[in-house]
Amino acid sequence: MKKHLGILLILFFSFNIQAQGFRTSQDSINFFYENLFEIMKSGYLFKEKVNWEKVEPEIKNNLKQYSDFKTSLNEVSTLFDLTKADHSRVYYDNQQFSGNFPVPTKDDFTEQWIKKYKTKPEFEVKVLDNRYGYILVPGMYIEKNLHKQSQELYDQIAEIKRSNKLQGWIIDLRFNTGGDIHPMLLALYDFLGDNVVWGVLDINKNLVDEIELKKGKYKANSRTVSYIKPDGELLNETKVAVVTNIATGSSGEITALAFKGRKNTIFIGEKTFGKTTTNNKADLPFGAFMTLMTGYDCDRNGNYYEKIIPDITVIEKDNFDDLLLDGNIHEAIKFISEQE
Repeated sequence: MKKHLGILLILFFSFNIQAQGFRTSQDSINFFYENLFEIMKSGYLFKEKVNWEKVEPEIKNNLKQYSDFKTSLNEVSTLFDLTKADHSRVYYDNQQFSGNFPVPTKDDFTEQWIKKYKTKPEFEVKVLDNRYGYILVPGMYIEKNLHKQSQELYDQIAEIKRSNKLQGWIIDLRFNTGGDIHPMLLALYDFLGDNVVWGVLDINKNLVDEIELKKGKYKANSRTVSYIKPDGELLNETKVAVVTNIATGSSGEITALAFKGRKNTIFIGEKTFGKTTTNNKADLPFGAFMTLMTGYDCDRNGNYYEKIIPDITVIEKDNFDDLLLDGNIHEAIKFISEQE
């Protein structure tokens, strides 16, 4: 998910109406879904492909079976299934509701990946073999203090940069399932430099939004969203290997495609999950909100990727106990060590 402080920050509606103000539970349910339909019919990326005259009556008929508002939210899954909204969710009372779409299972991952995943990996920066910088960028959800937390991530990289003379860097996105894109890209500012790093396309694949990094600032359509204070020289021409797998999704994929078009860059591992659509947050009644698919993600040159395909494919060679024995890291080091 690209969250509240994430992509574009478009709020379609804002409601502060409490459920108890309605005479019956059905009143609350109907009010909620009327607004949900209105938001989707006005902003959903594939709204023109949906037969609303069929979908809306079907959902409203299904809603008659629910005796309270909270359980009626189970119908959100049916709505998203019928509209193929596979990258949208509704959030209410610490619960989330999404459609029933295929996702990777345990069988799709190595034992090494599963073992590491269970530890809930955090952002990590270190040096491998005294010559190669390694950055693990997992999914992250930052509720507040965006600048402060982005700066802390950036500073970890800056410290390693200052203290070591490295041949190149490895950016590992194998645990980046999504979240807030701002800290991810701000942390990696030195590698991306002052450039357009990604954008948003409309349904016809025309560019409608452009995101750039400039002097440590994250700017969406020239508006500063967040920032870090850069330290030292840029690494925008340093060799970088980006490692992905099928868990790399949503904002994780944006982080990867931000390196598309960058010099001295290679992509290694497996193809990504395929959630390369932009989400915007929309407020719903009763304190609920949703993330709605509103556009396609694209790279700095306006290219859309359904999934990001690696330049070098590496399958089932994870080794997080010893990264120097990891097949992906081996290929990354090979690329970094090659003479021009």
